Amino acid sequence: MKLYFSPGACSLSPHIVLLEAGLAFTTEAVDLRKKVTASGADFSAINPKGYVPALDTGRGMLLTEGPAIVQYLADLAPEKKLAPAAGTPERYALAEWLNFISTELHKNFSPLFRPNIGEELVNYAHGNLRTRLAYVERMLDGRDYLTGAQFTVADAYLFTVLNWAGVLKFDLSGFPLVQAFQQRVSERPMVQQALRDEGLLK
Repeated sequence: MKLYFSPGACSLSPHIVLLEAGLAFTTEAVDLRKKVTASGADFSAINPKGYVPALDTGRGMLLTEGPAIVQYLADLAPEKKLAPAAGTPERYALAEWLNFISTELHKNFSPLFRPNIGEELVNYAHGNLRTRLAYVERMLDGRDYLTGAQFTVADAYLFTVLNWAGVLKFDLSGFPLVQAFQQRVSERPMVQQALRDEGLLK
């Protein structure tokens, strides 16, 4: 398998999952502005959507959406328990978290990366993020991870998105359980390995 990624982008989530799952893979960095991979390939020809993550499964299929990729990877290594078994109520609860992170957190952080974003949009995104993170804070009460004591692919995704808070100067101090979660996940050996591999941790 090959994961196309950009350092620190949402592709960090499947990168973490690949390592946690113990799967064999390679990576190739992508310049998202130029749409060129590290080897000089036209990334738009690889993934017409033009963004990461993209996973060449090695089975004649390219997967291009983070929540789909991480569930696919978890199912390749069921013994790691990175996702509950397909068809169980717990699996649908995991899917619910992945969708929430994607639509309510990821997409509210996204506009803050724009260089000329106006103050009105900043305030709107910040307000949305505070509301959504207040919900995450409540759900983490008494839990190590989003679904309980077991680390799952949803935790890898949440960690990745929360990692942007520092870069974007979004204050997490009002969410102590969220901060504790972020610290807990950051200490996982495979998370540290992924951060090192992407040049985000020395």
